[in-house]
This record gives sequence, structure tokens and C-alpha cells, in this order.
Amino acid sequence: MYDRLDRGAGALARAMALIGGAVLIALVAMTCLSIAGRAAIPLGLGPIPGDFELIEMGMAFAVFACLPWCQYARGHARVDLFRPAFGRRGNAVLDLVADVAMALAAALIAWRLALGLDDKMSYGETTFILRWPVWWAYAAALAGAVAFALVAAFCVLRSARALARGEAAP
Repeated sequence: MYDRLDRGAGALARAMALIGGAVLIALVAMTCLSIAGRAAIPLGLGPIPGDFELIEMGMAFAVFACLPWCQYARGHARVDLFRPAFGRRGNAVLDLVADVAMALAAALIAWRLALGLDDKMSYGETTFILRWPVWWAYAAALAGAVAFALVAAFCVLRSARALARGEAAP
């Protein structure tokens, strides 16, 4: 059962990171085209309309889409100053505490994004230039935040299992 959860959490985290990375690459390409269009105004070209709105919406998704992989791969910043003094068991406890804190933070973020999504949907707010509903960005970010919360919950299980077995956290 644990192995299936591990594979599922890893697959979810990887898929979200790959999708987030693809969105980020698309945003970079769009920004380059928009800048080139600005430089080519004398030739009759121009910037991509709403480019900054697209950047805002896309970056919101890209950041949240990469958080699950960062959590799964233990890539979040941590202070290792005291780790050598605690030994294997102490470090396993630290990992568990950190994973519980991150899971709580991820759940809080997902909850608040869901409330924000509900708010944006009820008001019908749109972007200034493209007139796209703002809730689209909230929905995309929420997908990443929910995946982050799920992966973070798995990481709590992973750390608790390592602590119970007296192993170093993977």
C-alpha cells in the first residue's frame, strides 16, 4: 500500500512540475515575442496584448505546480546547523515535524485559495486588457495547491514511517 502511495505521490508531483515547467517555458517564449514586437513597432508589429496579465496568471500556476515536486524531493530550504548533533533518530523527528508543518501550511494555502476562487467567481472580476475571468488564474493555482497539499500529506506519512522504522528519511 505504501509503495503505491509513494508512486502516486511521485507521479503527481512530477506531472505537476512538468506541466508547470512547460507553462513557464511558454511564458518565456511569449515574453520574448512581446518584447520583439515592441522593438518592431516601426515595422507594424507590436507587443502581445495583455502580456503582463498572461504572465501573472501563468506564473501563479507555474509556482504552485512546482511546489509538490519540491516537497516530494525534499527541496525546500532547511537549516542544517544542528542536524549533525541530533543523530539519525533526532533528524527523523525533525523531518517529521517539518513535514507536518509543511502539510499544514499547504492545506491552509489550498483552503485560502479555494475561498479566493469562490470570491473571484462570485464577483465576476476580469482582467483589464484581455477581459478574462480572474478566477481562471485562481483555479489553476488551486490545482497546484491541492496537489501540494496531497503530496505534503504523503510526505508526513513517509517521515512517520521512516521514524517508526528507525531509518533516515528518504
